Amino acid sequence: MFSGIVEEIGVVVSLSHSRLIVRARVIMVDLKPGDSIAVNGVCLTATEIIDGVFKANVMPETLRRTNLGELRPGDQVNLERALTLSGRIGGHLVQGHIDATGTVNKIIQDGDAKLMTISAPPEVMRYIVEKGFITVDGLSLTVTNLAEHHFSVSLVAFSQSHTTIGGKQEGDRLNLEADIIAKYVEKFTSKKTASINEAFLTEHGFA
Repeated sequence: MFSGIVEEIGVVVSLSHSRLIVRARVIMVDLKPGDSIAVNGVCLTATEIIDGVFKANVMPETLRRTNLGELRPGDQVNLERALTLSGRIGGHLVQGHIDATGTVNKIIQDGDAKLMTISAPPEVMRYIVEKGFITVDGLSLTVTNLAEHHFSVSLVAFSQSHTTIGGKQEGDRLNLEADIIAKYVEKFTSKKTASINEAFLTEHGFA
């Protein structure tokens, strides 16, 4: 599990034969082989750590369904180590399992902040609510507005300078992960709705 609070920006060394190599500094302090790490919000496993870089295997399916397949040497990526039980959760609970990708539609300067509008497919939009959470390239953000096919987020100056989100342009593809709690609530209520009827209420003493 992750929190969506990016720890640092890493730099891609190479991506070839389904192996991603990233240069980092902050996260390398206690990273060891087998640890999970979110790269642009995608949960990967560090397989090797040496000389300030870590290596991770990336499945072809992951390359197709996320923006990792578009990475080139020198590109920057958002990095976050997995949560520990003793740490604070500054964002929200994030699995690192990308639901789909979205596209930057519009960016408007709003004082020191930027308002970014992102189009997303129905399988993501169904879980988005105003003032709720959404993970964008591994960054936990609050939804400021939404419509049928897109939503907006406000990017504060700190996020712009400490993650890759500040360098995004209109047309760029972003990894999106909806709130896991919303998915569980949907599944739970859909099953309960079908079973809570007059017979159920009578049987349990409510009618």
